[in-house]
Amino acid sequence: MSDAVPEVLFVCIHNAGRSQMAAALLDHHGAGRVVVRSAGSQPAEHLNPAVVEAMAELGLDISKEFPKPLTDDAVRAADVVITMGCGDECPYYPGKRYLDWQLTDPAGQDLAAVRPIRDEIAHRVQTLLAELLPEDAVSIRPDEGP
Repeated sequence: MSDAVPEVLFVCIHNAGRSQMAAALLDHHGAGRVVVRSAGSQPAEHLNPAVVEAMAELGLDISKEFPKPLTDDAVRAADVVITMGCGDECPYYPGKRYLDWQLTDPAGQDLAAVRPIRDEIAHRVQTLLAELLPEDAVSIRPDEGP
């Protein structure tokens, strides 16, 4: 990483759950110190309502977000690409840092099932943010609001 603002791309299949939660959490807690994007290899029509509700519990409104298609340009621009279950459908570019977060898919799950997925993502985002910005790492706890 250079002194430039790091760019992170979260990718899952539908861009309707995991990647949206991760992007919202990193964007919020990164507070402008990280450029954050999310995309899907096969974007859904809309976000998972239970995911929107789970994020609202943390005071993060993602209701206006929408699933976005994965593009080569988005991958090329990213310093770190974090995949979440898209397997071989995610493009690979040499020289990029890739992380694969194995997380339960919230598709079709109710709010009670989405909360632990959200909390696991929050924990991983905290670790990632500490790596990206070690000089001013922040603590993120899922039970804390923004």
